Amino acid sequence: MEKKKVVFYPRHDMLDVVLVDEKAKGIVTRNLVNGKVETHSADIVILATGGYSNVYYLSTNAMASNVTANWRAHRKGALFANPSFTQIHPTCIPVKNDFQSKLTLMSESLRNDGRVWVPKKKNDQRKPTEIPEEERDYYLERIYPAFGNLVPRDVASRRAKEVCDEGRGIGPTGFAVYLDFQKAIKEKGEDFIREKYGNLFDMYQNITNENPYETPMKIYPAVHYTMGGLWVDYNLMTTVKGLFSIGESNFSDHGANRLGASALMQGLADGYFVVPHTAMDFLAKEAPLMKDITDRPEFKEAKDKTEVEINRLMKVEGKMAVDEVHRELGKIVWDKIGMARNEAGLKEALAEIPKIKEKFWNDISIPGSDKDVNQELEKALRVKDFIELAELMAFDALDRNESCGAHFREEYQTEENEAERNDQDFKYVAAWDYSENGNPELFREELKYSNVKLKTRSYK
Repeated sequence: MEKKKVVFYPRHDMLDVVLVDEKAKGIVTRNLVNGKVETHSADIVILATGGYSNVYYLSTNAMASNVTANWRAHRKGALFANPSFTQIHPTCIPVKNDFQSKLTLMSESLRNDGRVWVPKKKNDQRKPTEIPEEERDYYLERIYPAFGNLVPRDVASRRAKEVCDEGRGIGPTGFAVYLDFQKAIKEKGEDFIREKYGNLFDMYQNITNENPYETPMKIYPAVHYTMGGLWVDYNLMTTVKGLFSIGESNFSDHGANRLGASALMQGLADGYFVVPHTAMDFLAKEAPLMKDITDRPEFKEAKDKTEVEINRLMKVEGKMAVDEVHRELGKIVWDKIGMARNEAGLKEALAEIPKIKEKFWNDISIPGSDKDVNQELEKALRVKDFIELAELMAFDALDRNESCGAHFREEYQTEENEAERNDQDFKYVAAWDYSENGNPELFREELKYSNVKLKTRSYK
């Protein structure tokens, strides 16, 4: 950047990909300060735009995280793979009220010394320190004696949901469980725990005004990461030539469960070691752009469509704030396409999401101007794409009649309530084409294993 070889455009949102001769040759952006819609040309386009957890409204992601760049690429022909594969993180600070805007992730390392439990009795309103040991259910230790509190995230999340659904959840909402450090403090000393987790304990106390050294933490699962994303080949190129997707924006590394340290892994692997070489290989076979080509009709068309879309949003004179629509969408996605899914719920989601879409286009209110800073307009452009994504997530989850990793279909579980995979019929990546009429086409990429024998996990 100091040598002016890279131009940085802060406070710009990407709103479209421009294709020239069916190859990605640029993007359309909106300047978030003055509202100006601009076009930029390039030999290739690389998306490093993160995941889409905020489709659930509440997640641990930054509030500005969105799917728009990915979704606009999807609309231009890039297949979207495994959209329903989302990681629900078990160790988060629970939702406090309906007006909350995001959730806070606590480190998974806390489960090394913390013990997860709920009261054995339903609707137990006693303080945790008043509940004797024999009236506590350390349910992860009970169900999984070999792994205990160290079971994988999808398992721990799903079990927390189960005990809360039974009426044994704690706190004002009933959707929380305890993470207790008293045994570790007694055995190892408070200084040991403070040295190991002090910053996390301080953060928890600052947010909740509760001292975790004296009373158990309250935790509950929350959306944290999306394993789905744009389909890419081994060169990290999407199904649109010249359009690459790296990091969490693609689907490539994870499958139905997120691999550990994935942000570091994908960021370094994709950004440092893969795409610099594969992009150069692609460019070596292409005639380079010798000048800016934003005067081509393809750029004008993309820019005009973007401006028409913005003008249409600004003309909706409804009564609902964009956040209200987003919150309503998020509740449906969380309830029907969250930790546990079933056929009836997914079909209900597919019936409800079009109603939210209609409400969005007819009853939202965006004050101010599109020629100035306008966060409501920014949110509206993102929520519009979240609505379409949510529908695709429901299609994807409904199509996969099995349970695997973070995708848990209640109809497909063992007698012990564990995920029941169907490797014979669903051993594939589900890559979806875009559809404007709510009937997306599915392409299956078969998964082939030559050196690894597929086995069912057991943490008993």
